[in-house]
Amino acid sequence: MAEKYQAIMFDLDGTLLPMDMDEFTKGYFGYLYSTTAAPLGYAKETFVPAMWKGVSAMVKNDGTRKNSEAFWETFEAITGIPSKDKAKKFDEFYKGDFNKAKAFTQPTPLAVKAVEAAREKAEAVALATNPLFPRVAVESRVTWTGISPAAFDYITDYDNSTSCKPNPAYYLEIAKKLNLDPARCLMIGNNAQEDIEAASEAGFDTYLVTDCLINERETLPDCKKGSLADCVEYLKSL
Repeated sequence: MAEKYQAIMFDLDGTLLPMDMDEFTKGYFGYLYSTTAAPLGYAKETFVPAMWKGVSAMVKNDGTRKNSEAFWETFEAITGIPSKDKAKKFDEFYKGDFNKAKAFTQPTPLAVKAVEAAREKAEAVALATNPLFPRVAVESRVTWTGISPAAFDYITDYDNSTSCKPNPAYYLEIAKKLNLDPARCLMIGNNAQEDIEAASEAGFDTYLVTDCLINERETLPDCKKGSLADCVEYLKSL
């Protein structure tokens, strides 16, 4: 019998890696500034606003350039500090001190079970995390879950993506790169708008993980939903 899905894709933050996004972001930015940005000469009063403006530039990216290019161009314009060689220093942070930010997350063994179950049911398993980070930062967070980055056939990051959630183009870009039929892709995530509505608009099937639910509307999307534990059982049932 043919597999129901060509690919099963997972969000990371709040899905495979439970967390409070506000707590995590505040803690992570604190480490990034004190260990890396301050020694590089970035002013405290402009650093965080510049980070958020850079994120906004990536979210608004229209597919004409890499997200990393959108970020660094914006970040450099606001801070007034040339970004040449700075990305390497930030990558060093993501390999080292960034791992202290694991304290702001709540890893669960269910993450490993979910990916293992998906691997049994689809030709490909991808990590469709919003591509706002360099590859090294994504892989560091993946390891906090107990999953090897090698468990995924494809991982999005800010260098291999030209759009972001909640733009449906983000999902279509993955499907095109992996030669997938969107109708035969399942997206699993905890954000009702970024993971579910956007992926649905791209033609994907969806599953909403409700443990760390993010929802901007009064009602939830009409889709399969449940805890990560429920999701594991659903994947096994496919």
